[in-house]
Amino acid sequence: MTHTKIEITAEVVRDLLRDQHPDLAGQPVRFGARGWDSQLWRLGDDLAVRLPWATDSADALLRKEHAWVPGLAPRLPLPVPVPQRLGEPSERFARHWIVTTWVPGDPADRAPVTRGAEAAGALAAFLTALHRPAPEAAPVGRSRRGGPLAEHAEGFARGLAEATGLGLVPDPDAVRAVWEDAVAAPAWTGPALWLHGDLHPANVLTAEGTICGVIDFGDLCAGDPACDLAAPWILLPDGAADDFHRAYGAAADAATLRRARGWALLRALSGLLIGEAGRRGRPGGQPTWAPPAAASLRRLVATAPC
Repeated sequence: MTHTKIEITAEVVRDLLRDQHPDLAGQPVRFGARGWDSQLWRLGDDLAVRLPWATDSADALLRKEHAWVPGLAPRLPLPVPVPQRLGEPSERFARHWIVTTWVPGDPADRAPVTRGAEAAGALAAFLTALHRPAPEAAPVGRSRRGGPLAEHAEGFARGLAEATGLGLVPDPDAVRAVWEDAVAAPAWTGPALWLHGDLHPANVLTAEGTICGVIDFGDLCAGDPACDLAAPWILLPDGAADDFHRAYGAAADAATLRRARGWALLRALSGLLIGEAGRRGRPGGQPTWAPPAAASLRRLVATAPC
């Protein structure tokens, strides 16, 4: 994966709309946010334009959202950005882009959850609704998301070593013990379920201390629900993971929750490293990712099974 930035301006967005979706071109355009793969531009009050700006894979992720999210969104209890239009590559901008509905709220890496029990219930209801058997044609997870946890052993070891070397992991042996327990858990034998695939704080929106929306379905895929069930340790404050597990309608078994802890470790280590890269001003870095990642790592170690 590369992270070569493309310059996008409000003028570029307006030109694309005039060329391909002229009925939308008269609405005000203003900058919204920059993510890892795409930029978000507000379009009027109710819409947004998402354009790939930094990674080679972003086009495929946007096309995936356009193909699958409209069919899933009606059953989800939290607002999600629903694709409305697909932009084709052109001389003005040589990549695909989409127009979606706008979801209000603040990313949880900037406005963390404070009302833990309420947020746990909202997250559990969302994942209960999403985690249904997916069709055979459902997309495969990028970077083997939703697949066997053991396939990520090398990435875990590399991430732990790097984060430890940077002084970001106080007790690497305790982290390694949680991982080894997760990898030793029995594998998922149920049907491949729909997964969001990327539930980290920058992709979950909050308002008044609780979760109010979920964004960025570019990693939507089918597989082991443990991949998504890492989210309580990543998104919720101390003690709220238990509230989530009581409310989650699918009642994940003990093995699934053990695997989920492994997925949460992967997410936490990634967040620490991306946060540190942001602190040092490196490409793709996001300094706001470090605090929630450090908190989730602490929670995983503190609540590790005996």
